[in-house]
Amino acid sequence: MKLKASLCGSIAVAALTAGAAFADGKVTVITSFPESMTGPIEKAFEAANPGYDLEVLNKSTSSGVKFLEETAGSNTSDIFWASAPDAFEVLKADGLLAKVAPKSDGIPEKIGAYPMNDADGTYFGFAASGYGIMWNERYLKAHELEPAREWSDLTKPEYFGHVGMSAPSRSGTTHLTVETLLQGDGWQEGWSQWKWMAGNFRTVTERSFGVPDGVNTGNFGLGIVIDFFGFSSRASGFPVDFAYPTVTALVPANVGVVKNAPNHDGAVSFVEFLLSPEGQKVLLDPAIMRLPVNPAAYADAPEGFPNPFEDSSIGATVKFDVDKSGARYNLVNSLFDVMITYRLTDLQAAVRAVQQAEEKHAGGGNAEALALIEEARALIDQTPIDEAQSLDPEFAAIFTKKRKKATDEVEQRQAEVESRWDAMVVDNYSKARELAEKALSM
Repeated sequence: MKLKASLCGSIAVAALTAGAAFADGKVTVITSFPESMTGPIEKAFEAANPGYDLEVLNKSTSSGVKFLEETAGSNTSDIFWASAPDAFEVLKADGLLAKVAPKSDGIPEKIGAYPMNDADGTYFGFAASGYGIMWNERYLKAHELEPAREWSDLTKPEYFGHVGMSAPSRSGTTHLTVETLLQGDGWQEGWSQWKWMAGNFRTVTERSFGVPDGVNTGNFGLGIVIDFFGFSSRASGFPVDFAYPTVTALVPANVGVVKNAPNHDGAVSFVEFLLSPEGQKVLLDPAIMRLPVNPAAYADAPEGFPNPFEDSSIGATVKFDVDKSGARYNLVNSLFDVMITYRLTDLQAAVRAVQQAEEKHAGGGNAEALALIEEARALIDQTPIDEAQSLDPEFAAIFTKKRKKATDEVEQRQAEVESRWDAMVVDNYSKARELAEKALSM
């Protein structure tokens, strides 16, 4: 009996010791990336580092930032892992990222004109990301449509009801896409483009990966996405393709160690794995298909896969200003939601009326009708604030709430400003529709 008790005690101690060792090896990752990407990387990391167990907590970029801010007093997270560099700038400014110096070889200082890593060592680029248009070839053939390769293509009337996108307030990568066009084309022209594209939307999805899902399944024909959604869908056998418009940005997707991480050493090991040749190779998995930041990794890339270190045209027209983007992050999201997400039906109706009026008067013979159409267009184009106001720190500070739906409550000042914007937008869209319909009736 004593032997049995002793044996049981030894087993219990061994189990407790093993459990403690396993717990010590847990690396907790906060990420916006889908399981299709995190799964293969988790498997490869744990195979290369058997002492560690990766625990992946999936949150949208904005939700992940908010979670780290709210849990900073008793942090339980080791890694923040996402595409949006401005989200890392927010965490850095809040003092929530640790300064580390991971080992890495063969990775250049820049991708195009953009720095690969934070100069202060708080976050690091592990993959490159561009933004563009994805389409379903079978869908387009069935609807007798050509692929849209430039943003301006998506404003054309033939694409009405065929386009999908997520809202920037729900997706960090979508926010970067919106901000890229605002920086590349200018504030006023950029918003004009977004509204005329949005007039052709079939839907605004809840999350960014709802867009490639919609294109893959043929729920709609074209989607505004980050590049790897298009590449991974194509590699998985879907009849889809992707193009970078001329106005796009190429920026690093990033990873950073959270300050006061419970498993600091494990977190650094994960960063080092992502930057290693083995980690970079995993990015070319058909389910992931992200652009590696180590030029040597492209030797294993499939035929036709873009290589930004050889094709300098990708993202060449926009030198993305991450400070500008971060300074007005919530403001831009709020403005997009007020003008587009929450008034999509009104915008679609106004845009469709203009399209039909323009089609009827394409010959240009009725000057009065053309004047009405021009006035309608100007009303749709009108934006409640100019760029100088968007960059006013005091005004931008009003927008503190990251909304997920229209009914979310916000601070009083933000609500007041958004209410004024909404009143203007509703009135403009209504008048634009009336003017266009009047022109159509002539």
